[in-house]
Amino acid sequence: MQLNEHSAIERLSMLGMDDLPVIAYEPKKCSLDNDWFKKYSALRHEFLSSLTDSIEEIAFMNLSQEDFINLIMGKSLPDNVSIRFRIPLLWGGDLDISNMFLCWTFPHSHNMDRFIIEQSDAKTIYLPHPEKKVYITSHTGGGGDGGNATSDRLSQMAFNAISGRGNE
Repeated sequence: MQLNEHSAIERLSMLGMDDLPVIAYEPKKCSLDNDWFKKYSALRHEFLSSLTDSIEEIAFMNLSQEDFINLIMGKSLPDNVSIRFRIPLLWGGDLDISNMFLCWTFPHSHNMDRFIIEQSDAKTIYLPHPEKKVYITSHTGGGGDGGNATSDRLSQMAFNAISGRGNE
């Protein structure tokens, strides 16, 4: 199905992501180097470690303290959280942090896959392209159980973890 920008945004709205920007992209068939996964694994760790500038967005994910710390320290990805490429590698996307973003696996990553697959026969594909490294819908804007203090508490925990202070 060939979409235009308006119909792409409308379709994303039906999938519960009405605030997700898109880019028009003409897929290019590419092959991957044999060592792409090794490079991806290193880049994945680097990407997770780079999330210290996205603490506010991550706070809205309402993760447990352990998952939050492990995520921003680059140790592990919590359950139901995915790293996605803005432009898929097999379509010419770069193996680079700027081509990656984080989101919930279900429903967001799942629905993004549906959205892209629906366009599989189109010459121009509209790809999800969030502005930040972490995609959280505007519907999630209420914060965690702690209200406004949740962001402050998680920011302090992140600072302590990054600076090596632990949970003081």
